[in-house]
Amino acid sequence: MTMSIPPETDWEQAPGLLDGAMNLDLTAQQCDLAYWFRGVAQGTLKGRTETGHTAAEPTPEHMRVDGPLRDAQMLELGCRSVAEEQGTRALAHYVVGATNVAEMDFFATQLMDEARHSMVFRNHLVEMGVPAEDLHTTIAGLSAGYREEVLDPILDFAVRALRDEGDFIGAVAVFTIIIEGVLAPAAELSERKWNLLDPAASAIARGAAIDEIRHLTVGSSIVREHLLAHPEYHARLMDIVRRGRKLWDEIPDRKYIMVREHLFQEGMHQHAGLLADYEVWPGKRLLETGPEERYAMAEAWTDKMAAARLAYMGLPEAVDILRLT
Repeated sequence: MTMSIPPETDWEQAPGLLDGAMNLDLTAQQCDLAYWFRGVAQGTLKGRTETGHTAAEPTPEHMRVDGPLRDAQMLELGCRSVAEEQGTRALAHYVVGATNVAEMDFFATQLMDEARHSMVFRNHLVEMGVPAEDLHTTIAGLSAGYREEVLDPILDFAVRALRDEGDFIGAVAVFTIIIEGVLAPAAELSERKWNLLDPAASAIARGAAIDEIRHLTVGSSIVREHLLAHPEYHARLMDIVRRGRKLWDEIPDRKYIMVREHLFQEGMHQHAGLLADYEVWPGKRLLETGPEERYAMAEAWTDKMAAARLAYMGLPEAVDILRLT
């Protein structure tokens, strides 16, 4: 009997990240190992296993030529590959700390997803001309400051909740609300802005976004189910949200994002002929946007997505604490 691919893991049918993360309802029980092998391995990844894209989604020659556009992509991929690598390592604690088999199986699949994301981000750097033998050294150089100042503090926050405080649900909330919830909209922007300038990178971002929808929705459902069964845990979750917001206020993620957005700004105008009337969001041509506007839009998407997910979890009062704009 032929099993159908779940629509949210089908390349053509899956919603965009923002729509999916705000509106889908998925649980760990639904997204088990069989679901992952059927829907992700045979659906999302069909024809895209090694590189994250197909031959119909090429790496243009201009992405192999030194210049601000390539520099912007190098920085973005270098930082994202390390973020996914470090996230994979953190998720090993979640597999160990899961309170039931359904959660263990789900986080095992999320660990695989994040490891794959790191791989395809790295591989695209090679497609852009980075020698394979220099890849890891290049990534280390591109991401050193970002890793130390941004990734290490937020991932330590997640692991500490589980490893040191023994709080699995708190750790899930950190990953879902603080880490994935804040970083995901920037990934949505990446998919849109590279669509015509680097189709391979846009496809890679699309595949990662399909996975992130699942991570956000299942993580949210785990927190929701726990709060419904244990309403007294509400105060603990609110404390985590406040500490997470304080952490985001302290880490300098903006400075790293803006460096690559300014490089992207210069690079996209050098290749303006490729963009024509392309709209990065409805009613807004990419060529008419600036670094600050794109950053502000990603923050607005973050707030919109957070409002929906937090209300679903039973934490509507956390929306104002986490609001970025």
